[in-house]
Amino acid sequence: MSAEQQHRDGQAADPGPRSLAQALRERDDASLGALLRSRPDLLHPVPTDVTQLATRAGTRASVLRALEHLDRFALQAAEALAVAPDPASYQELLDLLAGDDGDEEVAGALPATVALLRERALVWGGEDRLRLVRTARELLAPSASHSSPTGLGPSVAEATSGMSPGRIQAILTAAGLPHTHDTVSAVAALSGLFADRERVGELLEGAPEASREVLTRLVWGPPYGQVTAEPAAHLRWLLDRGLLLPTTPGTVVLPREAALSLRGGRAHRVPEPTRPRVAVAAERKPQVVDAAAGGQALAALDTVEELLRSWDEGGPAVLRAGGLSIRDLKRTATVLEVPEPVAAFWVELAYAAGLIASDGGYVEEHHERHDRPDADAEGYEDEETRDARTRRRSGEAEHYAPTPEYDAWRDLPPAERWAWLLEAWLPGTRAPGLIGGRDGRDRTLSALGPGLDRSPAPEVRRRVLELMAGLEPGQAPDPATLLERLRWERPLRSAGPRREQPEPPRTGVRPAYGGGVAANDPEALRTKLTEWALLEAEMLGVTGRGALATHGRALLGAEGRSEGAGAGTAAAGSARAAVVAALLAPLLPEPLDHVLLQADLTAVAPGPLVRPLAEALGVLADVESKGGATVYRFTPGSVRRALDAGRSATELHAFLDRHSRTPVPQPLTYLIDDVARRHGLLRVGAASSYVRCDDESVLDEILADRRATALRLRRLAPTVVAAQADPRTLIEGLRAMGFAPAAESAEGDVMIARPHAHRTPPRTPPAPVPDGPPAPDATLLTAAVRAVRAGDRAATAPRKETPQAPGGLPRTSPADTLATVQAAAMTGESVWIGHVNAEGAASQRLLAPLRVEGGYVTGYDHTADEVRTYALHRITGVAELADEPDGAEPAR
Repeated sequence: MSAEQQHRDGQAADPGPRSLAQALRERDDASLGALLRSRPDLLHPVPTDVTQLATRAGTRASVLRALEHLDRFALQAAEALAVAPDPASYQELLDLLAGDDGDEEVAGALPATVALLRERALVWGGEDRLRLVRTARELLAPSASHSSPTGLGPSVAEATSGMSPGRIQAILTAAGLPHTHDTVSAVAALSGLFADRERVGELLEGAPEASREVLTRLVWGPPYGQVTAEPAAHLRWLLDRGLLLPTTPGTVVLPREAALSLRGGRAHRVPEPTRPRVAVAAERKPQVVDAAAGGQALAALDTVEELLRSWDEGGPAVLRAGGLSIRDLKRTATVLEVPEPVAAFWVELAYAAGLIASDGGYVEEHHERHDRPDADAEGYEDEETRDARTRRRSGEAEHYAPTPEYDAWRDLPPAERWAWLLEAWLPGTRAPGLIGGRDGRDRTLSALGPGLDRSPAPEVRRRVLELMAGLEPGQAPDPATLLERLRWERPLRSAGPRREQPEPPRTGVRPAYGGGVAANDPEALRTKLTEWALLEAEMLGVTGRGALATHGRALLGAEGRSEGAGAGTAAAGSARAAVVAALLAPLLPEPLDHVLLQADLTAVAPGPLVRPLAEALGVLADVESKGGATVYRFTPGSVRRALDAGRSATELHAFLDRHSRTPVPQPLTYLIDDVARRHGLLRVGAASSYVRCDDESVLDEILADRRATALRLRRLAPTVVAAQADPRTLIEGLRAMGFAPAAESAEGDVMIARPHAHRTPPRTPPAPVPDGPPAPDATLLTAAVRAVRAGDRAATAPRKETPQAPGGLPRTSPADTLATVQAAAMTGESVWIGHVNAEGAASQRLLAPLRVEGGYVTGYDHTADEVRTYALHRITGVAELADEPDGAEPAR
């Protein structure tokens, strides 16, 4: 027995519910919970009863969101129902999707698809009376101005609604149909002709070839065309027989019935009941994939650390509109030795992880004040906010800098630092690939600036990883088939006919990161988000050589930290992140505590160094090259930098001897001693500035040098020379002349120039912009279903006729109210009460009294689904429930 036959046999023969509300009321609790889970926007706020739930499920915004979350075949089924009769039978829907020749795959997939549409309250009704929600029909059905997404136009009845009866009768005559007595029967006869495949074929046998070519162009949509006041003969042949009907002046349309006959009954050119398979592009050993991913993860950590180290003393300035300037992004890319779009990605990742922020609070100020308990509605400002306002008024520049979280992150083990970054990346809604593009107002999108949030980004990233996890370990997916699978799962609904076979992306060419995308092109955005997700996963080390690594598979459950969904969720996310870090840790090399000194004044670090050694070596030497091994070069300037930081020559010799696995080369020893011998021989202080030296010949040499002219030096004493330049400029000028001056304080002591780390005030990471309300948990779903059921019982419970007060409230005397409530408490029955609260708001409640004492009645309120207490003097009256018919369920 076929699947569709089983589906038909399993349905009842009754006509089904009369409305969507009745259909929802007949569901069980599990089915209602499934609806609320799939459409969480219906839960905010929780509906009071089933009628309100049905009303909300039919609103335009909710239906649009529900349609956007259907897969391609479910959307095709909804589109087919929109062009089918209302209501339509299951067989009519099947015929529209499978066509006259039938399709086993469509027939096998359709029962589950109809069940899905029912579950999401987009379709309701019995087996022979399937109804699409009215709002969905309005969105998907064709009209006189636009076609359906199927490419079908309006029906004959819709297209001829404003046509004169004489014109309709003329069309009947030209089509070979007999005259009728009225317009309704004429339109029905014409519709019947176009719906009959054989009769349409006979009609077209006498058509000119050019006329058939016109129909071929219009049949799959769009079905509209332009004609002149005097159409050509082949167009006049179609117009005379109603195969083209006028809609607006100069515009004609192919009627829906005729198009379906020419299509062989199909609503879509290519029905897609089966999800596309993700093809495998390459297979590699899982160990090779994990090793490659581990190397990329280590490189990602080094890149982020280099970025934060370069901004440690204060990063680039913040633009007035927010974000990073193009010049500063170029400088950052030069420091990181990566292209600018890739540099923008690392900057955005550090920002999303809460490691960098603005030091003035311009961008985060408004968001943070709402989060602070000490910010009230009376305009209270804490010290941090006042400082930011003062800086703005004084014109002091605002800069990006590391946050205090950076210091905590830097002290973590490498694997945990990587997990921290990934927890920010996976749920983040900012799309760094958009940087450099244009927004809807034709403004350039800048790094760290506004306008980069795209709510589909986290869903696309996660789905890409899930599809990769569905392959065998070591298998790399083909990007083209991966993209086609995502397009099937989340097709983009449009007003016109969808391209049934979209052009696949380029294969064999690695897509470049960044480049932006048009602000009004959602299909291009999703394509780019998919490409960016693949590239970002590779750069971060989630994948290796195109395949998902072992720690990447575990990452799919580790995004609790950034979502902020509560302490329990965050704790679970941290636990899963710990699992990810444990899987990655064996792939990362252990930090080393030694280097290899060479005779050419270089040091080779054969792997990552422990932090104290790396920081000290970064002051004493310059990084010459990076990679698997880092090469440092010692220069006079780098040695002088270490001496300026307060290290003596003896300490530098001891440091190198302690951390080198090779003997300290003699040239390096001579370099340190030579620079140290000259370091501090000259002393620079502030007069405007001055130079003093015990060796008069050195001052003579300086004054005789032409390069000192710009410093405007003047000798005050045999050992003292004054300058018009400030001390910093004087020191730089003397160093450019080959000297090694040292700054001194007002007391004559040598000043040690240590770098001062700059940190922002405490900052919270930017919160992702969600794509609608979050998915409800099981506790919320259970409570919501109970509340809806309770409200529905209260709204539909029958009651006896009683006198009514204004507003529909029951009206009884205080004595009758007390007696009725006491009797209900003794018998355990429920009653209707009219209640007016302290604010004067009136309401009706279905109450099951439990006790009556002290002027109050306490009972179970079915309307609120909880036990409540009401003052008797605020009850306007009571009404007993009507007798339940035999077999009916009690109200409670």
